[in-house]
Amino acid sequence: MDWQRDLPAWPNHAYSRRLRCAPHDWHVQELGTGETLLLIHGAGASVHSWRDLLPALARDRHVVAIDLPGQGFTRAGRRDRFGLEPMAADIARLAEAQGWRPAALIGHSAGGAIALALSEHLRAPSGRPPVVVGINAALGRFEGIAGWLFPLLAKALAANPLAPRLLTLGGPKDALARRLIEGTGSRIDAAGLACYARLIGDPQHVGATLRMMAQWNIDPLLDRLPELQARCVLIAGARDTAVPPEVAREAIARMRNATLRLLPDLGHLAHEEAPDRMLDAITEAIEARG
Repeated sequence: MDWQRDLPAWPNHAYSRRLRCAPHDWHVQELGTGETLLLIHGAGASVHSWRDLLPALARDRHVVAIDLPGQGFTRAGRRDRFGLEPMAADIARLAEAQGWRPAALIGHSAGGAIALALSEHLRAPSGRPPVVVGINAALGRFEGIAGWLFPLLAKALAANPLAPRLLTLGGPKDALARRLIEGTGSRIDAAGLACYARLIGDPQHVGATLRMMAQWNIDPLLDRLPELQARCVLIAGARDTAVPPEVAREAIARMRNATLRLLPDLGHLAHEEAPDRMLDAITEAIEARG
């Protein structure tokens, strides 16, 4: 995505700034005062995913949303830092450089897994790990043939420098964006659809998403679930067909301090479908004792 061309039309662009913290040039949206919340979007998305929640959460808190490496407006400085653990380490480095001490980490889908890994690197002002709120958090392994076929396909495409451009040819992506999102059990507004259509037409963004898929390895994090110290609330949309609620239930069964909040009639992009309901769920999760 081009900073000069595309950012002026992006949601909440007035709060955008670019931060250099090796190895990446990060795009960050930041507003509000109070305890810090760090928002991490899922694979293939950007900060636009938080377009309604960001200002709502910032009414009485300091809220920071970041674009993941190579996605949205963040420029990746290395091609080998797109995996789960490297991204968590690089975000931790950014937080330390900026003096952010998040009270809570809020992640959607793959961002939920990154938030859990990041909780091992950071400490809240209380001295404890930040609370982790995972929205339809991608905490499961691929099953069956997908376990080896999807990563292999992503690696093959990511290794071909022409692949992202070939995949983004063909004009406007509005219909494709709608099909992809509705296929996850969600229906979102026109503003959100327009952002996703723009992203899936951008070769840099698509290439970074492919590299993230190719380098993704969640097994070590899943193995560490029983050892995690952070309090975790997993919020699941009952209609999510991308990460079914059972994934959250299975993860919670292996964690020492985790609870489930099930939201009926919402899909994978629950936080975009019903930001007011999600605001209530997040606020309750953050303010709960434990």
